[in-house]
Amino acid sequence: MDYSFFIVLALVVFVGYQVLNRKTAVAKRGRYIDNFTFPRTVVRKLQEKYPHLNDAQVRDVVEGLRDYFHICNAAGRKMVSMPSQAVDEVWHEFILFTMQYQNFCKRGLGRFLHHVPAEAMKTPTAAQSGIKLAWKLACEREGIQPQTPSRLPRLFALDAALRIPNGFAYQLNCRGKNASGASCGGYCASHIGCSSDSSSGCSSSSSNSSDGDAGGCGGGGD
Repeated sequence: MDYSFFIVLALVVFVGYQVLNRKTAVAKRGRYIDNFTFPRTVVRKLQEKYPHLNDAQVRDVVEGLRDYFHICNAAGRKMVSMPSQAVDEVWHEFILFTMQYQNFCKRGLGRFLHHVPAEAMKTPTAAQSGIKLAWKLACEREGIQPQTPSRLPRLFALDAALRIPNGFAYQLNCRGKNASGASCGGYCASHIGCSSDSSSGCSSSSSNSSDGDAGGCGGGGD
């Protein structure tokens, strides 16, 4: 009797089980992230760092950190860059609560998430792989098409909207360019999706290589 069919069937069932098991684990961790309450001291430190922010804006930054943890959960062990200086500050303060942070990582991410400093694009129109993956997953989380965005996801919009000192400003409308192709006033967010692999929207590699400028990619509206 030819057992090849049964071997293939068993492999298919096994792979399917692994995929389902991972999705279940990701969903369970996501619920934990949703329901987690960040330490009050973290919020207070953010207010001290950026005294110009009101309570609602501070909450928005804290929710930006929750967004980041969600996309790291979705990414598994792939490196996801932090695109916001303000959210990076909250993350750094949270890590100082070492025991609580370690427990959060275990239950919310299934691994310890090391701190990676906030990072913008390499140039106004050229994105590194970690930023590409952050863009792809942040867009998917908010129902935005990564390659033709109608707006910026929160993680990419916060710094400019809140006037964060030394923050990263991303723009959808990249028509205002100088002769060298640099976007006026910030980073051209729409180029992140346009310069990536068309099959995935963004590179998921953990390297820091750049695909170069994505000439011809339009912004998210005039």
